[in-house]
Amino acid sequence: MNITEGINRIKQLMAGKGYKLTPQREVTLRVLLEQDKGHLSAEDVFMLVKARFPEMGLATVYRTLELLVELGVLVKVNFQDGVARYDLRCEEQHHMRHHLICNECGHLKKLQEDWLAELEERLQREYGFTVTDHRLDFIGTYVTCQQSSNCKRKEVS
Repeated sequence: MNITEGINRIKQLMAGKGYKLTPQREVTLRVLLEQDKGHLSAEDVFMLVKARFPEMGLATVYRTLELLVELGVLVKVNFQDGVARYDLRCEEQHHMRHHLICNECGHLKKLQEDWLAELEERLQREYGFTVTDHRLDFIGTYVTCQQSSNCKRKEVS
């Protein structure tokens, strides 16, 4: 989906819930749709928005991000650094992505496959419990970090 299609789809979703796509919300959405890396903090989004919409404040960005989370457009994730990050939820993405997080370098790797579908079916079958979402993070250390003390902190998707 291109950026214009994404904005139009989200605009329709917002209208259906009684919200308007204000210029501030649109520029925030555009920034998020252009960032394929994902995992942006509110401050990261704010700095990208500020370059295009200098009069926009950080509080407006926070409110827009939280609204998009509420509408299911974004996923809010917290990793070990204590900073909330935001990631667009794809239409075909039923659940949050899974991640590998290195204790040493902070390297973050998204896993595209959903390995818990079978478990969800079992929970439904055995307990009558319907899973609406889940998140799974594997926290550990890459072998290269175990062997090297020169590891640099970085984030990669």
